[in-house]
Amino acid sequence: MHLYVHIPFCKQACHYCDFHFSTNLSRKAELVDAICAEINLQREYLPSQTLETIYLGGGTPSLLTEAELGRLFETIHGQYTVAPDAEITLEANPDDLADPAKLTMLRRYVNRLSIGIQTFDETSLRWMNRAHNAAEAFASVDRARQAGFANLSVDLIYGIPNRAESVWETDLATMLSLDVPHLSAYALTIEPDTAFGRWERSGKLPPADEQLAATQFEQLTTALTGAGYEHYEISNFAKPGHYARHNTAYWQRRPYLGVGPSAHSYNGTSRQYNVANNACYIADIRQGVLPATVEELTVADQVNEYLLTGLRTQWGCSLAELDALLGADFTQKQRRELAELDKTGWLLRDGDLLRLTPAGKLFADRVAATLFVE
Repeated sequence: MHLYVHIPFCKQACHYCDFHFSTNLSRKAELVDAICAEINLQREYLPSQTLETIYLGGGTPSLLTEAELGRLFETIHGQYTVAPDAEITLEANPDDLADPAKLTMLRRYVNRLSIGIQTFDETSLRWMNRAHNAAEAFASVDRARQAGFANLSVDLIYGIPNRAESVWETDLATMLSLDVPHLSAYALTIEPDTAFGRWERSGKLPPADEQLAATQFEQLTTALTGAGYEHYEISNFAKPGHYARHNTAYWQRRPYLGVGPSAHSYNGTSRQYNVANNACYIADIRQGVLPATVEELTVADQVNEYLLTGLRTQWGCSLAELDALLGADFTQKQRRELAELDKTGWLLRDGDLLRLTPAGKLFADRVAATLFVE
């Protein structure tokens, strides 16, 4: 089974981010105590008591102190058996990895770091209001390796407007020179409730350039696959044997528990969503109340979620599994939609599997939505 822990604190607000977080760190210790209490309250949620992966995301989990991390992991080990080969990931910002002592401390609790580099370009980092600089971005990988982290992932953002094309090419070349085993790359999106969203509404920022993002996605795919990385999910590339096991569990619809404000959980038949408010979350947990909304999944929900996540991966969607979920012949029910997609060249039928073609990866959500059932 799989555990996600949401740490909703950041030093400062990146201009593009609409995840739930706070830059007021005054209640961080209280929040960690509440998360520990939720882990205890939710101990029966997962069908198995053995954790194959643990993922600390946010927010910025690398802001946690040793005492706070120790409290979290003491609670986790008190409620679950953690598999000996469990993947334990912590998201970190490069500026939090400057101190070797901090990295040594993190290594005692986690065996995988996901480093939010985003770009190696100084001007772009300032424009996005990132807390680190270009030198820290580059050095963070080397420092992590020196501390004993072999399993590393970095994040990059593409489709950033108003900069020379060579900047993205340099980002890719720099990333490849670091020889990390895993990369997650995301197109810049302009979300309404962010600084960039407000800039767009005021005319200060142009709308996202879809053609730029598509071109840079193709450059990304060519560069990474040419360097021996497997493009195993639309936004994720890995050297053989270095898939993100935790995120793969999401895409393959395995049960997971999410704790912390705004965290989601899935048990196979329902989803639950924690309140995205730190004060409300703490208050409810102190009352022994789970601050979650539960959504029972219909047959259509389960089919559509499988299409939405499965088509993003190299494994695609199994027609046999779609038939089993639907309780009917999926290809017959959606024959008109499948025929339409055949004409686009975006979808490939390979025996029992539906997979996106390279061209279809640019339209993954559109392909999935075309096949949704009611």
